[in-house]
Amino acid sequence: MKTLMNPGMAASAYALTQKMQPNPVAAIAKQGQSGNSFADVLEATVGRVHDAGKRADSMAMRSATGKPTDLVEVVTAVAESEAALESLVAVRDRVVAAYEEIMRMPI
Repeated sequence: MKTLMNPGMAASAYALTQKMQPNPVAAIAKQGQSGNSFADVLEATVGRVHDAGKRADSMAMRSATGKPTDLVEVVTAVAESEAALESLVAVRDRVVAAYEEIMRMPI
């Protein structure tokens, strides 16, 4: 069974992605301000990335095996997973940059 995406489906997928959290990095920073430790924030972020990845994988597998799935939901799940992973990479890059800056400081 081959499903082609028409412009209406693409527009629906785009509209759903716009409803996602607009700035995950800002949300992480906001969580950190509420008294959580950095480790708690990092663990929650990794957990969200993992959950989003698992959801995208399961929906893609359901679609690939021919089980009834909404193609817009599959595209949305993959987009959410990609956004979560990009946020995690941005946080990792910032942590590495901060560590390198600390290592350059004179004692």
